[in-house]
Amino acid sequence: MATVAMNLAQKLIHAHLAGGDPAPGEEIALRVDQTLTQDATGTMVMLELEALGIDRVRTESVQYVDHNLLQADERNMADHLFLRSACRRFGVWYSKPGNGVSHPTHMQRFGVPGKLLAGSDSHTCAAGSLGMLAIGVGGLDVAMAMAGEPLYLVMPEIWGVRLTGELPPWVSAKDVILEMLRRHGVAGGVHRIIEYHGPGLACLSAMDRHVIANMGAELGATTSVLPADDRVREFLEAEDRADDFTRLVADDGAGYDVTDEIDLSALVPLIARPGSPGDVVPVQEVAGADVHQAVIGSSANPGLRDFAVVAAILEGRQSHPQVSLDVNPSSRQILADLTAMGATTALIQSGARLHQTGCLGCIGMGQAPAIGHNSLRTMPRNFPGRSGTADDRVWLCSPETAAAAALTGRITDPRTLDMDYPTLSLPSRSAVNRAMLEPPTDEPAELEKAPSIGSMPDLDPMPADLAATVAITVGDDISTDEILQAGASALPFRSNIEKLAEFTFRRVDAGYVERAEHPHAIVAGRNYGQGSSREHAVLAPRFLGLRLVLARSYARIHWQNLVNFGVLPLEYGDDSDIPAAGDRLEVSGVPDALRDGHDVEVRNATRGSTIRCRHRLSARQVGLILAGGRIPAFRAAA
Repeated sequence: MATVAMNLAQKLIHAHLAGGDPAPGEEIALRVDQTLTQDATGTMVMLELEALGIDRVRTESVQYVDHNLLQADERNMADHLFLRSACRRFGVWYSKPGNGVSHPTHMQRFGVPGKLLAGSDSHTCAAGSLGMLAIGVGGLDVAMAMAGEPLYLVMPEIWGVRLTGELPPWVSAKDVILEMLRRHGVAGGVHRIIEYHGPGLACLSAMDRHVIANMGAELGATTSVLPADDRVREFLEAEDRADDFTRLVADDGAGYDVTDEIDLSALVPLIARPGSPGDVVPVQEVAGADVHQAVIGSSANPGLRDFAVVAAILEGRQSHPQVSLDVNPSSRQILADLTAMGATTALIQSGARLHQTGCLGCIGMGQAPAIGHNSLRTMPRNFPGRSGTADDRVWLCSPETAAAAALTGRITDPRTLDMDYPTLSLPSRSAVNRAMLEPPTDEPAELEKAPSIGSMPDLDPMPADLAATVAITVGDDISTDEILQAGASALPFRSNIEKLAEFTFRRVDAGYVERAEHPHAIVAGRNYGQGSSREHAVLAPRFLGLRLVLARSYARIHWQNLVNFGVLPLEYGDDSDIPAAGDRLEVSGVPDALRDGHDVEVRNATRGSTIRCRHRLSARQVGLILAGGRIPAFRAAA
């Protein structure tokens, strides 16, 4: 019998399939090899492991500290001490504060072609650049994987994107993913895995591919995958890990559910306008606008090349006096390589401010821009207020475009600079740094909990007859940052849900917390919950009594997080009578309604009308909803 040609995504899924039919729309179970957690989500993951009664993890797991590095008071260090104690308690690698941003650091030290990585960060998908199946999920899904449970996923379509040609001067990998966002928007990848293939890949290094795979999250994609070819082999050799290389590519003749093609040679410098990563235009269309901040760094442009090209553009020149030029090295190792090249000196002499290695401004932890002033960033997201400034104007662009703005003080197409495109000579071997990685230990350890660290809230079962008042209605593309802000005011409370709940919807409607009854409902538009995987955006409103969400559609991770914590996510149609805040909604006989099919009638008792909704829950997920969430369901089955 002839062997069926398989694309790379299909190969990775079949290699890890633990149950289910891998047909689009069907729920499948996948065996997990590795997990990744970071400090903004990892504290909750460790509390979940405690609540689940787990002794030792059953995966290769790494805890990074990269999001909240500003020790403005005692809570931040207390969280770090708790995380280190939890790593010792559960058998997890610990990456110390300042070692590096999780995604590039994991790629450097732990990424292995062919492995499945589940991470409690939506940008976990960046590791797809190494031929991995790397999926961002909510913290509880990661905790369950660490406990040895499979990762459950609705099988996506496979979207093949063929790359041809070579990138021209002044155009780089960021412009490739911005082109995808320009074409398809922030929901274009929902329920899809994006697989990049074709001859154009030859001009993209492993770290260039990281840039493209990372921001697949902004398309709403389940993940992105790229082949493990000679460019990946070169990367692993440079990281002193040649033995971890395995060639993984799509079979000749493999097909895809959806197809697209990008001619790299036809791309121009692109930029996402303030408010959404999907609002992308050519830089030349918006050139001339004043710029007061340029920030280089984050997981979206984390490679040595991304910093070195900025240093080369700025070398011997001064940044514009009105521009705050901020550089956040993505790992200590990359900072060492930059320094060995002399690039660090070039950046310092140009007027740049060098910050510690971490996420920082990307998550709103410092570097907040002035109100109404343009900030150009090489970061992945520019949702309103995410920067830490309510009335922010954050643009997303390549390092080349950011450097051009830093020189001129305005948005500038870098092709118009009076210089040749720099030729970089990067080291063939990295300054490998393992010193700040603490391996798992067999020594017994107790969790070190400061008073600022809480516990998992109790999760009560779903009532048989649900009556809930609508506490808030919101529109399309509401992000988890808008549901529950990150940044310097809220993020320090990430391990205390009771306190964190006070920030829920603060930037959208500050009256939500007072109106939130037990139980209550939320009504939303399309793509509800896009952006970060932070399950706090479900846990906090659940603590306040949320049990029902009606939306036109959901972002994948947020939908799964709602299910995991016993909140019923329903979808209404375009012709529905959309409830308003204050309306009383009723679902009678919830268990039978969910088990008998995918249609659910929601009665609006205030208006005397009925809304026919649908759910996409599997039989397994129906059980989770009725139990009150995955933790009580797991305990009941133990």
